[in-house]
Formats: sequence, C-alpha cells, structure tokens
Amino acid sequence: MVRARFEQVSYNLAPGETTTRQKMTASAEAHPNIALVKYWGKRDLARNLPAVGSLSVTLADLCTQMTVDFDAGDSDRLIINGQEAPAMLSRVTRCLDLVAGVDRPCATVESQCNFPIGAGLASSASAFAALTVAANAAAETGHEALVLAKIAGAASGSAARSLYGGVVELSAGDDEIDLTQLAEADEWPLQVVVAITAEEEKPLGSGAAMIRSAETSPFYSSWIERQDDDLALARDAVAVKDFVALGEVAEHNCLKMHSVMWSSRPPIVYWNQATLACMESVRLLRENGHHAFFTIDAGPQVKVFSMPDAVDIVEEVLRKTPGVLRMLRTGVGDGARLIPK
Repeated sequence: MVRARFEQVSYNLAPGETTTRQKMTASAEAHPNIALVKYWGKRDLARNLPAVGSLSVTLADLCTQMTVDFDAGDSDRLIINGQEAPAMLSRVTRCLDLVAGVDRPCATVESQCNFPIGAGLASSASAFAALTVAANAAAETGHEALVLAKIAGAASGSAARSLYGGVVELSAGDDEIDLTQLAEADEWPLQVVVAITAEEEKPLGSGAAMIRSAETSPFYSSWIERQDDDLALARDAVAVKDFVALGEVAEHNCLKMHSVMWSSRPPIVYWNQATLACMESVRLLRENGHHAFFTIDAGPQVKVFSMPDAVDIVEEVLRKTPGVLRMLRTGVGDGARLIPK
C-alpha cells in the first residue's frame, strides 16, 4: 500500500508572539479524480461514508488551489474565484474543525479553480482535498495522508481519492474507508479528453441524488451487491495495464450507475443531447480501431480515456460532435500537495 507524504511547514515566532495569536497561512493544490468504478450511495449519512468501494484516476492539469489563513477575522470566510461563497461555507467550516479542532482561530479560505465548478467534474473532490492539506499545514496539526483523506471524504466522498495520485482504490468498510494507490501517476500514460457539454451547475447535488436513489430505485440493491465484482475486474486490469479490459468494466459500471439514477423517483437525469452524442462518437472511434472508452459522473460532461497514440483523433472527433462547448485535455496527475511559499 502506498501512502502519500506531505512536506511539513514550520513557522517561526517573533519575540513576544504566541502560537494562539500567530497568523498561520498555507496553500495547497489538488486535482479532481475521475472514478472508473463509481461511488454512488452512502452507508452512513452522518459520517458521509460511501456504500461501495470505488476506483479512480487522478487528473493532472485540472486543479483547485486553496489558501487557508487562520486567525484572519471574527468568522470564517470562503472566497471562490474572487467571489464570496456563503452557500458552501458550512461544509468548509466543518472540515476545518475536523482538521484543526473546534477551538481553532477563524479562517479565511480562498479557492481558485481552473475548471467548471459543480458541473460533474469533481470540483468538490479537488477542493476538499486541497483544503485539508492547506489547513493541516497552517495549523501544524501533523495529520498523515490517510487521516486527511478520511476528513476530506467526510466533506465530499470522492475527495478522499484526490489526496493520492495515479490510480487509486477506495475501500468502503463498515466503519471507515481505506485507500490504496494501485499505480503512480507516471506508471501508465493514460490520456483524458473531457467534453464539456454544459457550463452551469447541475440541478441536483450528488448527495441528495444518492439519497433519492437509495430510497426509490429498484436497481439500487443490485448496484451495491455487484460492485465488488467490478472492482476486482478493474483492479486486475490496472495490474497488467490492460486498457481494453479497464474500458469495458468502466463503461459498464458507469451505465449501471446512471441506470440507478434514471430509475429513481423522480428520475435523476444529468445527461443532455451532447452527452449522448459523445457516447456515440466514442463507440464509432472503437469501430474504427481506436482504443478509447467513456465514463460520466453525476453531470453531463463526458470523460474519454485513451492511450497517447489515440488522443489526437479522440480530441478531433469530440470537437466535431454536436453540442460540445469546449474540451479539456489532461494526463494522469499526482496527489494533493503543499504550494511552497
């Protein structure tokens, strides 16, 4: 099992200063991750524990940067891309409490994200992973990566995986999660083209959607029961770098998850016409001999995985697909890290 490691930041006190009054600041960045074997459903709502395990790939060029400034005022503040964001503040405050304790100083948290937020691109995963790493350094609490992953996961289930780079498996036990890095970022040069089919936030958040699925979908219990089979297939494919086998299980798992959503009452449909068109484009790519597969999270964006020799044609075909607004292209990235001062 590979654990992430973080550099610790030390702070020097000027004469007469105390740690309770010292201004403590740190910045970190983290990347979103794309699940190939999906997390959908919660085992424990209060602790935000996932109902199933998952397997994901951390991306390289999409990122969220977080700066945490403790002892910065009379109340916590959250600023996202230059704008105050009170709607997300309660989740950020709870996460800071878990990292630094409820008796911590107030904090100003500034976030910069270089991709659409709340649109099915795992922005909350990168945000809370970066937040925990920055807060841990700023408060000098010294938590190790797995502890931070569990704290990040309590805020956003998929955020735990963004603490680690490369290919990551999250195991969902009865009482807690565990994480294993199956491959480092440079071990398998997977390429990802993200087709953006809508820029606005999705109409229903993932948390509320998971609850609705668990309560109303007739397929939900089957989804839970068969997840271990998909995880085993994907794990084996990663071990031997079998791209075709990984693609087969990833697409099947994706479609199963969305079947659970579609069969909920009322139905949860994140796709649009361009989403469907992109799926068809990927199928045509394969028919023409190009290795590629798609996956779609709780949103309308389509993520297409390929090997380096096929990424140019994948990008060209998606660019011509009706309804695609723009594209993002990236490789496999590293885990969350501190940004040096």
